[in-house]
Amino acid sequence: MSPAPVPDLPGVGRRENLRDRTRDALRAAIISGELKPGVVYSAPALGAQLGVSPTPVREAMLDLVKAGLVIPHPNKGFRITEISEEDLDNLAAVRLLIEPPTVRDAVTVIPKEDLPELRALAQAIVDAAERGDLVGYIEADHVFHLTLLGYSRNRFLVDVVADLRSQTRLLGLTPLLRSGRLGRSAAEHHELLDFVEARDPVGAELLMQRHIGHVRGLWASGAKDAP
Repeated sequence: MSPAPVPDLPGVGRRENLRDRTRDALRAAIISGELKPGVVYSAPALGAQLGVSPTPVREAMLDLVKAGLVIPHPNKGFRITEISEEDLDNLAAVRLLIEPPTVRDAVTVIPKEDLPELRALAQAIVDAAERGDLVGYIEADHVFHLTLLGYSRNRFLVDVVADLRSQTRLLGLTPLLRSGRLGRSAAEHHELLDFVEARDPVGAELLMQRHIGHVRGLWASGAKDAP
């Protein structure tokens, strides 16, 4: 199996930790479907698209191997793991069991003085959507939700959700992002914080249920209407 041509990917830029930034860019490309499941990509080709040498790509891919997102093919590259629609449904089902009730319970314990920082994290998601920044959107969304779940003070729960989120595929995210129609969903993160600020656990739980529903609905299918 020969390595496949690489789609246009955004460069990772000059960041302090090149390996981490390369890994984040590749993970975002996998989650969004920019890098296709079942396809083998070479480190030199990916590096050329990202504007880095093959070395940080290989290092980043080894991290993604551990996460189960890619499989190494010696002397060829890395194959993006395939995941079935049933698996994606099951991932969403588990997330629905964990995340909404955890957010509900967190509403009453999040200190008021933490709200400005959470608002800044939510705004980073909105800003990335407005810039059309796929990597920035997925990473900001990741940080926001895991930070919120962190108020459970259960690191095992946070680790489980982080893994579930990494395995999820958002194949409809790219067209929504490129068309500029992802802003409404991005704004939901501020709406969620409105419920937190109002100390409304039921509202927060219901919003989280709807938000995760987008993963297996509009975001997954690439539907034309924004969530």
